[in-house]
Amino acid sequence: MDKLQIDKAQVALRFSQAGQSYTQHAIVQKQIAQQLFQLIKKYSHQRLNMVFEIGCGSGNLSHLLMGGLHINSLILNDLYVGVQQGFKMDQPIKFLIGDIEQLEFPKNIDLIASSSVLQWIGDLSAVLQKAQSSLNLQGYLCFSTFGQQNLQEIKTLTGQGLDYLSIEDIQEKLLSNGFEILHISEQIESLSFTHPKQVLQHLKATGVTATASNYRWTKQSLQDFYQNYQQFLSQDESGDETYSLTYHPIYCIARRMP
Repeated sequence: MDKLQIDKAQVALRFSQAGQSYTQHAIVQKQIAQQLFQLIKKYSHQRLNMVFEIGCGSGNLSHLLMGGLHINSLILNDLYVGVQQGFKMDQPIKFLIGDIEQLEFPKNIDLIASSSVLQWIGDLSAVLQKAQSSLNLQGYLCFSTFGQQNLQEIKTLTGQGLDYLSIEDIQEKLLSNGFEILHISEQIESLSFTHPKQVLQHLKATGVTATASNYRWTKQSLQDFYQNYQQFLSQDESGDETYSLTYHPIYCIARRMP
């Protein structure tokens, strides 16, 4: 399969359209942000001068960082201006809006954080180089992203999806760009739905359909999708039929090498 070319304008549009529904439906992403934050607390300093978050979205991780660490200045990045509505203006926050692959990173950063975002990056090595340059010595890069089994049901049935990196690929890129890895781990999470239609509604509500900008559903293709999703049918503990959707989070805490 050809490498998917990510249309950042399409990504921004899909996520802005899902802005109201994201907080309610992005259950997995919220849990991932919470787990990442626990790792950040475990491995990093509790007092930080400047923190930079890539892809703040609805603020799942941002609010945890502000509430749980002593941060003098928090710089939040995302693709679209609308994310600013999720934050109070009396907080010590600055915004850097735009495509992180095109933007210049702020300097003298103590910690760069990112939750459920870096899978959208076309050239991760280039972003890691910029991160390494912007961090102070011994500064932290803490992120979650998704691995190769992520949303595997959708890719199997539609051929649509991102080109996810393996945990080994991520390790290699970090090491070759001047980071030491303090923690790296992966998990498989599964959501259950009562009908394949709910799977699609969930993906739309969380903005994930940004990968499928050229994919057009017809009445027939929807029926085929529902029919073919039967292969992912299982029974829960109560004996009820459920349809699974797989998430494959990867967590990493790295530090800029001296």
